[in-house]
Formats: sequence, C-alpha cells, structure tokens
Amino acid sequence: MNDAALERIAEALERLRPAPMAAPDFAAAEAFVWHVGPDRLAPVAKVNRVDLSLLVGVNRSRDTLLENTLQFARGLPANNALLWGARGMGKSSLVKAVHAEVLRQGLPLKIVEVQREDLPSIGRLLNILREAEARFILFCDDLSFSHDDQHYKSLKAVLDGGIEGRPENVVFYATSNRRHLMPRDMIENERASAISPSEATEEKVSLSDRFGLWLGFHPCTQDEYLDMIRGYCAEYGVEIDEETLWAEAIEWQATRGSRSGRVAWQYFTDLAGRRGVSLS
Repeated sequence: MNDAALERIAEALERLRPAPMAAPDFAAAEAFVWHVGPDRLAPVAKVNRVDLSLLVGVNRSRDTLLENTLQFARGLPANNALLWGARGMGKSSLVKAVHAEVLRQGLPLKIVEVQREDLPSIGRLLNILREAEARFILFCDDLSFSHDDQHYKSLKAVLDGGIEGRPENVVFYATSNRRHLMPRDMIENERASAISPSEATEEKVSLSDRFGLWLGFHPCTQDEYLDMIRGYCAEYGVEIDEETLWAEAIEWQATRGSRSGRVAWQYFTDLAGRRGVSLS
C-alpha cells in the first residue's frame, strides 16, 4: 500500500472521530444532565423538585445531608452520600431540595445528573468538571447493580478517584433501594460458588462502604403520611376538611397497597385536579 492510500485512510479515520466536547457554559444553568454519544452537558432550565420544608419524616437525613452540602459549597471537606431505603420516601427529592436550599442561602453550587448506564463515561465527565471553577454535586438516581454488571467498577473513579483522586470540586450523591447496591441473592450466590467466599464479594459489597454518609429511609407512619398531604394542601392552597382528607387519603393508600411520600403526592395531585388547582 502506497503512502497516498495510507494518507487517505488516515484522513477518513480522522473525519469519523467525534469532535472534542466544547467547554460547557456553566453559567447557563444551575443544573445539568450528562449525555454520551456524543458527550455533552445539557443545561436544565427548571429542576423538578419540591421545597425542603415539604419533606416530612426524614428530619435527621435532611439535616445531615444539608450540613454536608453546605460544607462542600463553602469549599470545606465533605463526604459522598448514599441515600438508601424504602421506595417513594423522598431520597431523590431530598437531594434536589437540598441543592435548592444551598442556592437560596446564596452559595454557588451546580448539580449534574448522571444515568447509571452512563457510568463508564464518568472519567471523561470528571476531567471536564475538574477544570471548572464551579463546585458540583454529581447525582445518580436509583443506583443498583445486577448480575454480571461491571458498571460498579466505573463508580470507583468517583468515590476513590484512582491515581488522580476525586476532583476537589466534585461530591457524589446516589440514591438506591439497596444498601449494598446489589441483590442479596447475587451476594449469596458468589459466596456459595467461590473458593474464598469472603474475597469473592468483598470488592462489590465494599463499594457502598466508600460512601462517607449512609442515610437510611424507612416506610412512613400513617400520621406522617397525612402530614405530608396537609403540607402540600397548605403550600398550594388546596382547601379540604380534615374528615374528608382522612377518609380519602386512607382509601387511596389502601388501593395502592403502600404508604409513602410518593403515594401522598399522587393522592394530592388527584385532589388538586379535582379542586381545579394548578400545581405549576
């Protein structure tokens, strides 16, 4: 093959290579979503969240996460946080509400949402954020790993940072229904089939140990469930007498077979619609 042919092949390969990502304008928004193929940080004009005061039954987790985030926003040491536990109890809502509260207090802080399936690209994202002047919460909602899932290895780049270390201006918050981020049967199967059971699962189980904060969320009581709905009614100006609220809300949770903050919001959404009250 002559030199001219090699040069044409090289030029064709160069054209196929994706262009490097342009430096994002972090002043464009307070929140971003990370996308791959091609890599880009998409600004979010309006974050879907509720006010911190409307989150009921999570006082200890709320105070702990808020203090950790305020420390980070002020340039002080802060921990990565894993919010784990019952479905629908406000784990992701708390992360977004805490971010809003930090902004309300006048501290500059960005939040970047990353999908679990995009974790293999996390190193490229960290390189972008490392060069920025802003400080970032890297947020992954509903984080968990299934059988033969190797994405957990990419997460170590955020939690440990490898040889470079985690960027000083980045902290990682994740939510999960599982404290150890993987199914119990996956752990037990590996222990049963391994020559050294303790070593076989140590790498995966110890992943959650790399979070400095573990914040547990547990099913709410009936009183907390009703208080959530009362708080929404007061916030959005929906009027309803106590007897009707109690009867309807209890029936709603019975038909759903569960009681949580999510169920409370779903009942309130139905109530607001029936009363002609807009939530936008």
